[in-house]
Amino acid sequence: MNNTLRFPLLGIVLIVGLRMAIGWQLLYEGLWKIDTLDSPRPWTAEGYLKNSQGPARSFFREMTGDPSDFGWLDHDKVAGRWDVWHKHFVAHYKLDEAQQKKLEEIVNGFEDFRAELKELPGDWTEEKFNKQLESVKFVAKSKRLIVDGKQRITPREKAKLLSLGKGDDDKSKAYRKAVEQVYQRATRDLSAKERLLASLYGDPSRAGLIVRDKDGEVDEKRLGDIDLFKQASARYESRLAGARQDYNYKHLDYDFQELQTLKSKAIGPIKALENELMVKAAELLTEKQLTMPPVSLPWTRMDWINFQTIAGLTALGFLLMGGLFTRTAAVLAAGMLFMFYLAMPPLPGLPPAPGPEHSYLVNKNLIEVLALLTIAAFPTGQWFGLDSVITWLRGGSADSGETTDAASTAAAGSATDGATTCSTTEPKVYGEMADSDEVETAPGAG
Repeated sequence: MNNTLRFPLLGIVLIVGLRMAIGWQLLYEGLWKIDTLDSPRPWTAEGYLKNSQGPARSFFREMTGDPSDFGWLDHDKVAGRWDVWHKHFVAHYKLDEAQQKKLEEIVNGFEDFRAELKELPGDWTEEKFNKQLESVKFVAKSKRLIVDGKQRITPREKAKLLSLGKGDDDKSKAYRKAVEQVYQRATRDLSAKERLLASLYGDPSRAGLIVRDKDGEVDEKRLGDIDLFKQASARYESRLAGARQDYNYKHLDYDFQELQTLKSKAIGPIKALENELMVKAAELLTEKQLTMPPVSLPWTRMDWINFQTIAGLTALGFLLMGGLFTRTAAVLAAGMLFMFYLAMPPLPGLPPAPGPEHSYLVNKNLIEVLALLTIAAFPTGQWFGLDSVITWLRGGSADSGETTDAASTAAAGSATDGATTCSTTEPKVYGEMADSDEVETAPGAG
């Protein structure tokens, strides 16, 4: 046969061993990530992608959908996510009416707040009183003073209500007591969404404060934690884009630490509020409901990325270890690991990747990429793997002129046009390799 290459037995053993070692490493990495999915802190690629460095930083960060975590500071996004969770929580645990009502109050608030009041003070009639404030009504039939749960009352409105019953008679005293009770209930029992609004827009230390003069012009503007975080994030990204020398990145280290501190102050209370919501909801469940698996939510973009990463590592690791569709698996695994490399490349001037590894230009990901491409160049699945079994089942032999994964290799863009052959005086590779120290094969064989 023309253009044949001869492989020593030791070389075959080493390259097959390399293939299986990389396959095991990928398979175990995938299985480990799967095992964390049922833990309190399941694995996610989010942090790795958001902290990407290098020329492709923007591409990898945008994959997460919210690279700077500003979504936590968007009321509509957070409230919308809670609504989706609320709906699936009720359906998953099959909450009864009492549980649903309580959860509705926790998430969206009370429909109204009430205090017992037999009659209005002075000469106030029901019709006349109910015209004073839109959010406060007196219902004579049920003898209740009612405040709308969505509008509530402000301290100024409370003062106006108290002024309507200033007398010292029993009716006035009972009226003032009812006003105090309903005000306390309306201001104390805030729902999660109302607390979210207060945290994002009502707290001057977080949302900032604008003081205007009598003409409506801005007299003073104080930045809150949220604005400080957004400004620090924009400043860091701008300086990172312009960094060229090592000293630029050293200064950026300080900016990054400051950014993380401001991020924690801005987003931390919202995350804590969401955790508190989940805890309160769990307290509503019965013992039987608590034995059920956690509620499943619609997948986000990051959920799909995590799934693809875990599935890719596990499947490709299995194929490499088993020698099944070996060349295609090796090429796909090389592509996957090269993406890992591009997310945090050890290029000159870039900050080093977190962890004990110290690399320059070449790191372990790139080394594995080159090793996998080398494996893809040889028919290792025919030498030792399920590819040889498939060839045998199709009526050929491991040393015949066809490769079992030629079709899948063509799909990967590297179709072969050679044929694997062995000398008629030499044993079959997969059957009696121990009795021979070399095998003949044509270039491009699979």
